[in-house]
Amino acid sequence: MARKVSKYYWWCQIGGWIFWMLLFVILAFYYHRALNGNYFLIQTIIVITAIIITHLLREVVIAFKWLQYPLDKVIFRLLAGVAACSAVITFVRGVCNVYLHLDKNDDKLFSFGTFILFCFWVSAWTMIYFLWHYFQKDQQYKLDKLRMESLVKELELRTIKSQINPHFLFNALNSIRALIDENPRRARTAVTELSNILRSSMQAEKVETVSMENELNIVRDYLALEHIRFEERLKVHYDIDPATLELPVPPMMLQTLVENAIKHGISKSLHGGFLNISSHIRGLQHEITVQNTGQLHRKDHGSGFGLQSTRQRLGLLYKEKASFNIYNVNNHLVEAKVEIAL
Repeated sequence: MARKVSKYYWWCQIGGWIFWMLLFVILAFYYHRALNGNYFLIQTIIVITAIIITHLLREVVIAFKWLQYPLDKVIFRLLAGVAACSAVITFVRGVCNVYLHLDKNDDKLFSFGTFILFCFWVSAWTMIYFLWHYFQKDQQYKLDKLRMESLVKELELRTIKSQINPHFLFNALNSIRALIDENPRRARTAVTELSNILRSSMQAEKVETVSMENELNIVRDYLALEHIRFEERLKVHYDIDPATLELPVPPMMLQTLVENAIKHGISKSLHGGFLNISSHIRGLQHEITVQNTGQLHRKDHGSGFGLQSTRQRLGLLYKEKASFNIYNVNNHLVEAKVEIAL
């Protein structure tokens, strides 16, 4: 598929080389050089050649993804490209002079002085092109960072809303109240767990990643509260590789997946179900999975805010180096899987 080229690129490309030609016309006039038809013809040929050659250089830069490399790793490639482009333009100019007799004062097929001159101009073109794209890259990074902050802020507000809604508070506080007489120590622990969840929700906007261990602690607090409500109807199993505890993950991501599993899976089953949380290193990836009793319906496939925010945050933080999928393993089991490149 052909790449779409911005019209602004062509304006700058054509305008820049026409400016080059006008500059040399002014210099020729200043030094009293004959400005005849042959002179303008050869300058026009040089401009057309320069536009074509530098555009081909641009295609090479894009095809080999030179813009993605740091400057110190691409500088020698650029110097080789500049030299090649300048040599071609110099050779075309020499052919015009020698075989078309457009300039009687210059009968060389290849002039080293002219080659150096074109190296200067093509280098300027290359520098402007790369500076422009580095500027755009920096702007995109800032935009992505703003989008990330906005998304985390929205996730924080949505998470707090989902956890502080009257139904959630009624269940949590009613369970804690029942424990006050039966098990005062457990009631105090439950209040602490609820406090930890709310504190973590409000702090999610302040950082881009937290350790897997930190995320698991929040999940344990959340599930401890849910155990009060579900009792024996909720069974949880952890399969955590200790080597993954220090790995970074987006804050509240795992908690969001666990909450989604309970809300849309286990809570809809009369007999409850089980939840399996695992974290392992598979090859060069950190693999996190949440399995729960239930069934993922086609209309709900990844359409909830929590699942959408997980995909968006992974995309902003890791680009193509992370992925998220949720699917039915069988008729009674759903699995959500996150893979993050190490």
